[in-house]
Order: sequence, then structure tokens, then C-alpha cells
Amino acid sequence: MSDTQDDAALVPPRRRDARAWLAARLRNIAPLATLLFLVAFFWIASDSFATFGNLTNILTQISVTAIIAVGLTFVILCAEIDLSVAAIANATGIVVAFFTLQDASVNIANVPLPGWAAIVIALASCYALGWINAFGLTRIGIPSFIMTLAMLQIAAGICALLVRGQIAYSVPPLIGTLGAKSLGPVPWIAIVAALFLLIGHLVLTYTRFGRYVYMVGGNRDAAEYSGVNVRRILSAVMIISAVCSGVAGMLGVAYFGSAQQNEFDTYLLDSIAAVVVGGTSLFGGQGGIGSTIIGLFVLGVLNNGLDHINIDSFLKILIRGLILLIALIINVYAQRVRLAEAGG
Repeated sequence: MSDTQDDAALVPPRRRDARAWLAARLRNIAPLATLLFLVAFFWIASDSFATFGNLTNILTQISVTAIIAVGLTFVILCAEIDLSVAAIANATGIVVAFFTLQDASVNIANVPLPGWAAIVIALASCYALGWINAFGLTRIGIPSFIMTLAMLQIAAGICALLVRGQIAYSVPPLIGTLGAKSLGPVPWIAIVAALFLLIGHLVLTYTRFGRYVYMVGGNRDAAEYSGVNVRRILSAVMIISAVCSGVAGMLGVAYFGSAQQNEFDTYLLDSIAAVVVGGTSLFGGQGGIGSTIIGLFVLGVLNNGLDHINIDSFLKILIRGLILLIALIINVYAQRVRLAEAGG
């Protein structure tokens, strides 16, 4: 018997059971407890926080991040990473504006097309960028961290080339409606984000492809031995991530009211944080869209609540970073406990 097994045998059964229960649920309990604490704190600290209007504000503020985070959840569940999501969102938003008729005062040499054609070209663009990521990862063998870091630069270059430091304002009518208008009191962009989250959850939970995503993330070798085409699954999740980012980019341009370089830079950290803070494992195979939703609300409530209590904007950035660090520590700790329980 090994030393690890000897140590495990000395641990009382109740303590082992409690440790196993904690390992299985720590990633879910910690984010939910954090969310409840933040809601209670800001509810008490600000009279204007707990209102329907502010809830609508939070939903709107997290919508772009939510759409990006759906695709990123698929990638992280496969134990990969996509650092190009924000840059692809920015590039796609600029592409859809580039092919839309701009006001004469906008100094970019764009190519006006019908609205549907501009949207199709923009979607094809983000699909192509995702395909390049997938090809580099699965066919050439470039690690996803490096491949998507290169794609980040490529997409940023596309942005710079198309707008050349200028700002475009017009987008197709459909994108303008979904990104900047409301259905009654509910913004369309929040409805679109909810649909993406719902579809992502249904795919991961009830389809064969979703089961394969978890299998690839949980144990890639076992997935291959079971007959799963791992390359195809990895390619699919990279393309899904790029397309989700592209849709978020188009709607984000309408939401912000402009298309310009570096507009989505902060969304890389926000989207990764939403997935990880919610409890999806960086090591793959654990988590899902439900966890991402909790992470989105943790970040949304935190950002919105700090604005309501007029805290220093620089301190706000520090607090967000600390919460992400705590989430990473919990993520790694939960993985270690799980491995220890599996080995013991």
C-alpha cells in the first residue's frame, strides 16, 4: 500500500466523506455565496441599488460579456484557452461597420453594402478567424495559449487596417435594434445574451456534442480511446468561441454607438473572469453555463454596486483583480482535493 493510501486509511470515514462533499461542491458554493454577499452588502449600502431599473442596468452591462463568455465556456471546459475573444469581437464589430454606409464626416474608405450582406460578411470573418485558431491548435499542434495570442495580434491588426485610427458610427438596422433598443423595458441585447446562454446550456447538457466536450476536458486520452474525435471537438469549440465573440462585437458596436480600435480590450479579462469566478474548472471537464451565469452576476453586481457607493475607480480595478485571484485559488484547490480523493 502506498504512503498516500496509508494516509487516506488513517482519515476517519466521516472526514473523508466531508472532504469529498466539499471538493465536489466548492466551485459551486463559493461563487453563489459571493454573489449573495455582494447583493446583501450593496442593498444595505445604497438605496438605489435594489431597484428594477438598476437590475435592467446590470443585465445590459453584462450582456456583451455574457455572449463572449458562452463560447469561452466551451473552450475552457475542454481545458483550453482563447485569448483572442476580445480582439475578434472588436474586429467583427469594425467589419460590420466597414461594410455599412457611413456619414460623410466619417473619414474611412469603407465599402457600403446592404445590411444583411454586411452581417453575413462579419459572421464569415469571425468564423474564419475561429477556423484559423482551430487549425493551428489541432493540425499544427500550437498550444491554444500561443495560437490565440497570435490571433489577438492578427485581429488587432485587422481593426487598425480598416479604421486607421478613425471612428465609425453606422451599423445595419438589425444590429442597431438588437444592440441599442429595447423590447418594452427589457433591452434587446439582454434578450440575445439570455438566448445564447440558454442555447449553450442546452447544447452542453442535452446533446452528444456537449457530453464529448466534458469528456475531452475531463480526460482527453480516455475520450480518444472511447472513439471521440478530439480534434473535431477542439476545432468546434474554438469556432464557437470566435462566432460568439463576433456576435458580441457587432451588438457591442451598436450598444457603444461606435466602432473603433481597442474598444473591447477590457472584455478579455471580464469574460475569462466570468467563467472562472463562476466555478468552471481551468483544468477542464467541470462547470458549465450555469456556473458562467453566476460568475457574470458576481462581476455585474460588483461593478454596478461599486459605482453606487462611489468608490475610487482605481480601487475598483484592484478589487476585481483580488476576486479573480481568490476564484483561481479556489479553482486550483478544488482540483487538488478532487485528485487527492480520486487517488485515495
